[in-house]
Amino acid sequence: MEKENKIPSVQAQMLIRRPVAVVFEAFVDPEITKHFWFTKGSGRLEQGKTITWEWEMYSVSSAVRVKEIVPNKKIAVEWDQYSTPVDFEFEALTEGTTYVTITQYGFQTTGDELLAEINGASGGFTTVVDGLKAYLEHGINLNLIADKFAKN
Repeated sequence: MEKENKIPSVQAQMLIRRPVAVVFEAFVDPEITKHFWFTKGSGRLEQGKTITWEWEMYSVSSAVRVKEIVPNKKIAVEWDQYSTPVDFEFEALTEGTTYVTITQYGFQTTGDELLAEINGASGGFTTVVDGLKAYLEHGINLNLIADKFAKN
């Protein structure tokens, strides 16, 4: 997509000190992803499939339709939560480092509702890449998603 089609958008990015194939697989394989994002995925991400991601601690789930997969480069999904596209892009900077960029765009709302959606997505995706970094670089599940909305 052209840049102007991604506005308004949310973007989160992070350098991960792991090879691109490892970082890419962390998003494709729910057995890895559950250590830094959702708690349960209905299957591996494959182009053309619709997968359900669950956050069991919140009793919440979302369906994502996988629109495109370019191995070790890009995962494009349509996320039902906001009916928006989300692109996960992977750039190998060296053999052992990967720059991950997550972009959500195509929001259908305006005004305060749009600001609330952008704020939530920005914080959420930033938490995802932070958790990804901790898990892939240090083998630590920081429980960031579970603790983000802790009950008082």
